Amino acid sequence: MKTWQLLWQLICFKPSLYLADLILAILGWIMFLIPAYVGREFFNALTDSNIATFGVWELVAMLIMGTIARILIVTLNVASDVTFQNYAGALLRKNMLESIIKSPALKLPSSSGEAISRFRDDVDETTNFLSWTTLIDVIGAAFFAAIALYVMLSIDAIITVVVFLPLVLVVGITNHMRKRIEKYRQESRNATGNVTGLIGEMFGSIQAIQVANAEDRIIGLFRKLNVKRKNTMLKESVFNTSLDSVFSSVVDLGTGVILLMAAHSMQNGSFTVGDFATFTYFLTWVTQLTRRFGILTAQYKRVGVSKNRMESLVQDGSTSELIKRGKVFADEEASPLQNEPPSIPTLSKLAISNLTYVYEDTQRGIRNVDLTLNKGTVTVITGRLGSGKTTLLKTIIGLLPKQSGEIHWNGESVTNPSEVFVPPVCAYTPQVPILFSDSIRDNILLGIEEKNNNLSNAIYQAVLEHDLQSLEDGLDTIVGPKGVMLSGGQRQRTAAARMFVRNAQLLVIDDISSALDINTEKVLLDRLFQRKDEITCLIVSHRPEVLKRADNIIVLKDGNIVAEGRLKELLQSSEEMNRLWSGDI
Repeated sequence: MKTWQLLWQLICFKPSLYLADLILAILGWIMFLIPAYVGREFFNALTDSNIATFGVWELVAMLIMGTIARILIVTLNVASDVTFQNYAGALLRKNMLESIIKSPALKLPSSSGEAISRFRDDVDETTNFLSWTTLIDVIGAAFFAAIALYVMLSIDAIITVVVFLPLVLVVGITNHMRKRIEKYRQESRNATGNVTGLIGEMFGSIQAIQVANAEDRIIGLFRKLNVKRKNTMLKESVFNTSLDSVFSSVVDLGTGVILLMAAHSMQNGSFTVGDFATFTYFLTWVTQLTRRFGILTAQYKRVGVSKNRMESLVQDGSTSELIKRGKVFADEEASPLQNEPPSIPTLSKLAISNLTYVYEDTQRGIRNVDLTLNKGTVTVITGRLGSGKTTLLKTIIGLLPKQSGEIHWNGESVTNPSEVFVPPVCAYTPQVPILFSDSIRDNILLGIEEKNNNLSNAIYQAVLEHDLQSLEDGLDTIVGPKGVMLSGGQRQRTAAARMFVRNAQLLVIDDISSALDINTEKVLLDRLFQRKDEITCLIVSHRPEVLKRADNIIVLKDGNIVAEGRLKELLQSSEEMNRLWSGDI
């Protein structure tokens, strides 16, 4: 999809609001005709009362009323314009965020800061182009210029034609500089993303920086990236200023030629003083249209860069996903969003057959995996480092798109796992817990309503109750960026409580006890196995306590299942399981 198609689709998202914005802008420009008319009549009245239509005070009253009307129009114009920009920007950000959440396999930029730059700067770049200060301003100026052109042609056709010649020159210059405009904008955006990305990494890795005594090196890197950003932005700014200066010079040169021609016409007597005043008034605005058009054309090229950057954050990199229609609420309309849980029968058997996902860059992953989970059982996936354990979990629940294979829930095919394996059907805890810089309570609930003691039950299941008693603020303790204020075990158990609070049928757990001491792990497993009849568990683990309790163990090696059964059977029949159990690998 072309850049203009993206802009058109954004306009069509709120067409009535944008139309009102456009009409108000045009009316605001038309108001500039009043001073032109008043000036013409005023000078004609001074030089030749026979051709004057109104008296001086009538003209003054007309000028004051026109000014008041323009103030009111501009006020309404700003209100409608800001509202439209907020709606359009919210739509773009909503679609990008939704695509990232629903497609975790989506290839994101090198850092979170770079992604934030696209959410902020590139969205603003796009919506600002449609605003009353850019595109709408030029359209309004064009309407004004059309009327002015009619008036000016009636005064002197030859001079009027000369007025619009600089416009052709400006268009040619902009097209010639197109590639350089896009290049400087891309470099500027990338440099900004690198700086904001490093800031995010610094805040999330404070302890690691301190332990490594790397403060000076991090500051040095930060300074280096900032210098590069300064240079790229300075280069873009100098180029843009130079381009604007060229546009202004073209306009000024054209204006000088036009005024000389007008002065010659006055000497011939074909211009009255009023005509000259009107002509020079229009000339100021019409020649500025040339400069505005040049800036608009350059800005359009920059929007093209922003479009490409935003497209990389949506599935398949398509513009249609970027401008997909959906509800966007104004502040006064905002209400909590309620996700409808998937309508699916209670689990009796989950069957996976020929499941495959291979990473393109390393060619590692899982291949043709078959496994079955029955209700009320605990299945443990184990294997050496890099055997594909986490990849298997993520592919089953849709965090990675399966390349082949089938998933059946009670015999019914699951075509879109990412939409089915969500609470209350399934709850997942990753190997490295993701916590937000918020309270423990909010990290556990993540927006769901606290009711029927579900929070206290989840805390009990996660063996978190004694930790909360030792914390001064309890559940209201702020955990800091990525949970840095908590220990590794506390972070894992907070993530476990988040999983338990959702009362899911299927629990998918990726090595949740790796940071737990033996006693805490035993208590957590005891409480988990007390609920075996209610839930089904799929767990990645190499811990002996987990393997001993498992109903079924899946042994992975190089992305393939090499053994399956209970621990006692596998220790007798599987060399790989014996090596894992003895700690050889």
